[in-house]
Amino acid sequence: PERGLEELMPRLLPVGDCDLAEDFDPTVPPRTPQEYLKRVQIEAARCPDVVVAQIDPRKLKKKPTVNISISGCQPAPEGYSPTLKWQQQQVANFSAVRQSLNKHRNHWRSQHLDSNVTMPKSEDEEGWKKFCLGERVYSEIDALSDSENLGIDYMKVGFPPLLSIVSRMNQATVTSVLEYLISWFGEKKFTPELGRWLYALLACLEKPLLPEAHSLIRQLARRCSEVRALEESKNEEQISALNLIICLVSRYFDQRDLADEPS
Repeated sequence: PERGLEELMPRLLPVGDCDLAEDFDPTVPPRTPQEYLKRVQIEAARCPDVVVAQIDPRKLKKKPTVNISISGCQPAPEGYSPTLKWQQQQVANFSAVRQSLNKHRNHWRSQHLDSNVTMPKSEDEEGWKKFCLGERVYSEIDALSDSENLGIDYMKVGFPPLLSIVSRMNQATVTSVLEYLISWFGEKKFTPELGRWLYALLACLEKPLLPEAHSLIRQLARRCSEVRALEESKNEEQISALNLIICLVSRYFDQRDLADEPS
């Protein structure tokens, strides 16, 4: 029955087979998040199996008066709950990303930043929001307003979480920027720029978690579940991204009470 259920569920963010084993070169910057994930997929086979808590949904239904939004996550829209197999694969990929990042941190830290990259100081909340999200998202400017400009203006679209950038961030800065972006997300919509930085910052977060980081990522997962529940257009790509963040917080960082339990 479980196998049949998985086949009925949509395959969100499918992970293809990695064919980069022979060409793998950790010194070459990946051009896209997908390419980076593929490059570190080689290490995924060495990741331990995921331990999953078994929860009987019938027991949860006996207490309908409990407000799960206080401590837990709101369930995914019907038909969009991620399978257990998908969640396990995302945890394995994420673990591989973290291993690769730690292994090559010194190399990436030693790389020169482009002249247009000026990292804000750790306490500069507004500076980091503009740096990560770009002036366009930060100021909520219509994306079509400057379509006449050729090339990429990172001040407008935000800097991607390049390895040469995140490798320079210590734990205090990682936690601070995570706090700034989660605070922003509390009142704003989810965007690709926000999503890629949240993933990168989670990848840089050291375990065991400090109390403030623990509180932050739980807040993040709950906010993702709220936005997901209110997703009227049922944008599969957006729901997949929200599913991914909830999955990493709950299953990689051991906040199992927040996990999506396959129905």
